[in-house]
Amino acid sequence: MISATTAVAEVEIPISERGPSPRKVIVAYGFWLFLLSDIIIFSALFAAYAVLSGRSADGPTGVQLFHRSSVLIETGCLLLSSFTCAMMSLAIEVRRRGLMVIGAVLTLALGAAFLWLELTEFAGMIARGAGPARSAFLSAFFALVGMHGLHVTIGLCWLVSMVAQVFTLGWRPMVIDRLACFSLFWHALDIVWIGVFTIVYLGAH
Repeated sequence: MISATTAVAEVEIPISERGPSPRKVIVAYGFWLFLLSDIIIFSALFAAYAVLSGRSADGPTGVQLFHRSSVLIETGCLLLSSFTCAMMSLAIEVRRRGLMVIGAVLTLALGAAFLWLELTEFAGMIARGAGPARSAFLSAFFALVGMHGLHVTIGLCWLVSMVAQVFTLGWRPMVIDRLACFSLFWHALDIVWIGVFTIVYLGAH
């Protein structure tokens, strides 16, 4: 005769009542929510730029200010950094610290080159009197592109921190999870930049 305890044990417990999800699932879910919220912020900035891009207040326009050759180099640096970041992720999967460091250093160097070119562009525009206060168009431009640059800066600091954690903590699960989150973050920045390059620079008028 089956006891009451056995009968209860055999009853399938609903998923919602089985206790907390594994840490890896919680981290992934939370980070995807963060990325989605970030995409919403960028969407608002893209919308503002679309509305204000033609309001130059008789000042310089995008065609007059943007140097597409320099922007192409910027874009190449960032897209190549996405490739090196993917190589770093592959090295992490096979636990090859040396290859991971090479991928991280290349990603860091390419990201820093991207930032340098962007800051040089900003400095040149401001020197010509085309700062964010000059017109609504420039305010929207500096807000959108500057926000992306801020994210790249944060990503580079995050990457340095993660390399340090690999050397101090080793291949602990939490370190692997953080590295995976960084990789998602970096690739998301590439996607946003493609939007910036297409809408802001190629669509300049």
